[in-house]
Amino acid sequence: MTRTVEEHQQAVLGLLRYSSAFGDGQAEQLPLTAARGRVLAKDLVAPVSLPPFDNSQMDGYAVHRENLVQSGEPLRLTVTQPVPAGAVPAPLQPGQAAPIMTGAMLPEGAAAVVPIERANPPQFPSAEQYRNSSFRVDLPSVEDGLFVRRAGSDLSAGDVALRAGTVLGPAQLGLIAACGLATVAVRPRFQVLLLTTGDEVQDPGTDPEPGKIYDANSTLLQAALEEAGVLVQRHSVFADRPEELRRALQSISRPVNLILSTGGISQGAYEVVRQALTDSSVEFLSVAMQPGGPQAIGTINGIPFLGFPGNPVSALVSFEMFLRPALGTVTGIPGTRISLPARLTEDVQSPESKHQVRRGIYTDRSGQGEGIGDVALLGGPGSHLMHALAGSNALVHFPVGTGALEAGDLVAVWLLGEPRAGVQPFHPSNPNREALT
Repeated sequence: MTRTVEEHQQAVLGLLRYSSAFGDGQAEQLPLTAARGRVLAKDLVAPVSLPPFDNSQMDGYAVHRENLVQSGEPLRLTVTQPVPAGAVPAPLQPGQAAPIMTGAMLPEGAAAVVPIERANPPQFPSAEQYRNSSFRVDLPSVEDGLFVRRAGSDLSAGDVALRAGTVLGPAQLGLIAACGLATVAVRPRFQVLLLTTGDEVQDPGTDPEPGKIYDANSTLLQAALEEAGVLVQRHSVFADRPEELRRALQSISRPVNLILSTGGISQGAYEVVRQALTDSSVEFLSVAMQPGGPQAIGTINGIPFLGFPGNPVSALVSFEMFLRPALGTVTGIPGTRISLPARLTEDVQSPESKHQVRRGIYTDRSGQGEGIGDVALLGGPGSHLMHALAGSNALVHFPVGTGALEAGDLVAVWLLGEPRAGVQPFHPSNPNREALT
């Protein structure tokens, strides 16, 4: 069976949406310091107003409402005791001006603040002048509310401060702290059990053995999953023993929301995942995509299961094309990559029957007065080219039916990292670029 990329994207989204049991009304209470990047579980109602009281927007003089004039005549007022931030001031009387600091509570009776630089003299009294209590200040005429932050002008107590589903970044956490709350209710993290299979795979950090390769997939996918806000449980590499893998898979239970494996799902003689799940509901199919054509999807003990190909580039492309966007929809953590048009820097041939995804370097040309950037392909279409993948900052898309393209043609790119700013495209250390293609 062969699916289009769009059909498999919808299948993965449906699997996670209806079978992962993610959320189920659960929430956990976290201190604000641990809640960055998490998703708000329910509407947050402000327990206090912001600001909680009328306060001064400037360092200056608080003026009584009876001294507000519209005639343009200056005011000569007696200076009373200063109001520092954090103090509860005495009421202000008509004819008085209170030196007030930014953020300080406005005295009762005050209706406006004149900035210190508009006063005559343009500085606060000295300690000795305060003591003799006869210091006068000349102020320009002012209107009601000048440089006053009214209580509740930002947010009123009882209003919804943040809606459920909001991703909590620095600004949102700062707002919660300003409301006086030290903890916040967030949705639980989506949990993935990550499995890698293959007799040929060994763990990094061990001595290399003949005929074996180091496990890149577990680190690659764990980093990608965690970047998407997922909590990852990582299993040691499974050897090509179907019965052992079948028993391990059947023993898995909640709270895992997804089982994700790499390798062992193609048509070879030693495809351990395919053999282990022969009699299960898991479907093994082909997607019209290169790399990442072989895919597996289904449930094990009611838990969603996805199987990605074993080649590292195929595994990451599968994650970016199918799992990342589905996770974003289900968890509420944005999962869509920035998509931009770009001009090819070379001629390209793509199989018309498949959606080909290549790696490349996207260079931003906007600083040079151009609205569209360039993309240079990095490495060939092979699914084993890790060095080229590590040097890339974009995935380059050639949809079904593309065929041949020429340098200068427009393609869609997904940014994986920061675009280069009008510099020459970087290629891995091999100076002969043709060797990478």
